[in-house]
Amino acid sequence: MTRRLWTVRAAVLSLLAVLGGMLVAAQPASAAVGLRVSGTNIVEASGGTFVIRGVSHPHAWYPSQLATSMAGIKLQGANAVRVVLSGGRWPANSASDVAGVIAQCKANRLICILENHDTTGYGEQSGAVTLDAAVDYWVSIQSALTGQENHVIINIGNEPIGNNSVTPGWAQATSAAITRMRSAGFQHLLMVDAPNWGQDWSFTMRDNAASVAAADPQRNTVFSIHMYGVFDTAAEINSYLDAFRTAGLPLVIGEFGHNHSDGNPDEDTIMAQAQARGLGYIGWSWSGNSSDVAYLDMVNNFNSGSLTSWGTRIFTGANGIRPTAREAAIYGGGNNQDTTSPTTPGTPSASAITSSGATLTWTASTDAGGSGLAGYLVYREQGTTDTLLGQSATNSITLTGLSAATRYQVYVRARDGAGNLSGNSGIATFTTTTGGGGGCSVSTTGISQWGTGYVQPVTVTNTGTSATTGWTVTFTLPSGHQVTGYWGATLTTSGQTVTARNAGYNGTLAPGAGTTFGFQASRPNGDTQLPSGYTCTAS
Repeated sequence: MTRRLWTVRAAVLSLLAVLGGMLVAAQPASAAVGLRVSGTNIVEASGGTFVIRGVSHPHAWYPSQLATSMAGIKLQGANAVRVVLSGGRWPANSASDVAGVIAQCKANRLICILENHDTTGYGEQSGAVTLDAAVDYWVSIQSALTGQENHVIINIGNEPIGNNSVTPGWAQATSAAITRMRSAGFQHLLMVDAPNWGQDWSFTMRDNAASVAAADPQRNTVFSIHMYGVFDTAAEINSYLDAFRTAGLPLVIGEFGHNHSDGNPDEDTIMAQAQARGLGYIGWSWSGNSSDVAYLDMVNNFNSGSLTSWGTRIFTGANGIRPTAREAAIYGGGNNQDTTSPTTPGTPSASAITSSGATLTWTASTDAGGSGLAGYLVYREQGTTDTLLGQSATNSITLTGLSAATRYQVYVRARDGAGNLSGNSGIATFTTTTGGGGGCSVSTTGISQWGTGYVQPVTVTNTGTSATTGWTVTFTLPSGHQVTGYWGATLTTSGQTVTARNAGYNGTLAPGAGTTFGFQASRPNGDTQLPSGYTCTAS
């Protein structure tokens, strides 16, 4: 076949694909109930458009963090949460457990996107299962899902195929999974992920989306692209989003981050284009990532009051969740027509004051705007640059990490589900105790090194005469070195200075007792320098 004939044939096939996509989009969605596809949009049962602004939460691996995480995610302004589930690749989430997840979503006025993580990297990663096996799991917990169509989206399988070829391929396997879900009686809006670990660099999902959409008799399937290193330029992002818009097919950005091992995603363009085009996005992820990708944690140690740099960017930055999220109408958000601020909370009172913390309580606010109270923000008053000390879903909070023998003036503001803020409460004033007899030492042993990096364990020992309630270690990285992961502490960097603060479980040390944290760092190849200047302070 000549090059010219091939070009003509390709153009014709491309035109047919576009027309096919438009025909798919034009099909009625009347068979669907609850959340559903309408053209390129997701709409609620009331007919109003719902644009996802959410984050992923790793429930399958951290089941004890469910309630606090849901409250924190809502408090940060999200309108949806994508919840990691497992049917057996990790400890299986039962129907009763999933019912509890949905109850927490509803209690916190979040649309619940449930995803089966067992399929991740099938064909390339050991232990991954097929989409057919994922459907088996959904059928096994169907009792928890039936009747929740207004509140739940089912993401059939996370990143269901790696980079290797498999049989059946993505289009056939995804179509078959959708067909089985409908035959089993699922009426929910379905979400399907792309192959290539969700990034679709081979354009398999892009080029076959129309036929997969047609496999759903309810025309109620939305496509999900994950944007990491493959999408590191504005041109690549816009080209992919344009293809779905031209085809008239619904798309969400089902995962993305600000950094990744395979490249540096252009999160600014991802978020700006999602907002400009009315597309949903879901950031990865709330907390609990392994040390090699800990930079993708949005909060430290599941603490909603301790945002990381990524958390600050996605929640409060340009086109972020707080500025753009609109609560689902089913929760009273009315597509966020609520402009009424909550009432001002009462002046907090302080109790249980220690050298590093205090408990605050205050009279609760009320909300007449219809979107409901999402929670409270607790600030330290410091003129025009007040510091956020913490957040709470209830009218009390226990602050940690405060400085010893320090005077604090704090106030509280309420925030509702639409993002409206109350006025400032009255000021509470208290002074932390001196701690007494506190002291600690730091030592480094057992380093593991290679040409471009190293892992350094660090031991903290209480050298004082009374128990510590917390500790802080500072040290200096040589020029060109960067921390790439850590455990047993929360690390922050400023230039080459690193500050490590105890985790929630190892701040209390009896006299003479010790604990260990560690970090991994990269360095220029051939550089043999190591961090120095370790100091330790206890509270």
